[in-house]
Amino acid sequence: MSDSDPLASLCRRLQASDRDAFEALFRMLREGLLRYVHAIVHDDVVAHDLVQDVFVALWGLRETLDPSRPLRPYVYRMARNRALRYLRDERTHTRKEEQLREEADGHDPAADPGARLDEAVLHGYLRRCLAALPDRQREALVLSRYHHLSHREIAAVMEISPRTVNVHIMRALEHLQQRMQAFEPVPRTP
Repeated sequence: MSDSDPLASLCRRLQASDRDAFEALFRMLREGLLRYVHAIVHDDVVAHDLVQDVFVALWGLRETLDPSRPLRPYVYRMARNRALRYLRDERTHTRKEEQLREEADGHDPAADPGARLDEAVLHGYLRRCLAALPDRQREALVLSRYHHLSHREIAAVMEISPRTVNVHIMRALEHLQQRMQAFEPVPRTP
């Protein structure tokens, strides 16, 4: 991490048990972590609890942090591991349950491809397409497009190579493009 990186400075201050640095780090990363964890567990309350746990654990580990290593991927990896552990231990969310819930929430746009679609229906269809992606592809795409992490940062979070991150993102985008093409209304009137 370079000295120009504000997270590197906060990491050094955090090592020295600086509570202001911890609060600044919390404000800086909290919202992104909430969105990321929510995308994994699909539950606001659980996401808040897990992110809170991440920051409690980070405070406990503050003296062992290495300011020369990127902090953001480390914290995202902590959040990811906690979210995956929650899903494994609780077994409350399965892909099938999520698909059934989403289908119950709205209409299936593929059933009437010629209908004029509003933004909410399109957004719902996109969410279902994202949910249908393999887990690793979806995770890489969400970290890239919604959380604006670099391929190197995503690789650190997911514990894979940047090249594999690129492959996951490319395959996810290809899959989404194919699914979204099927969504487009058939005849267009001039």
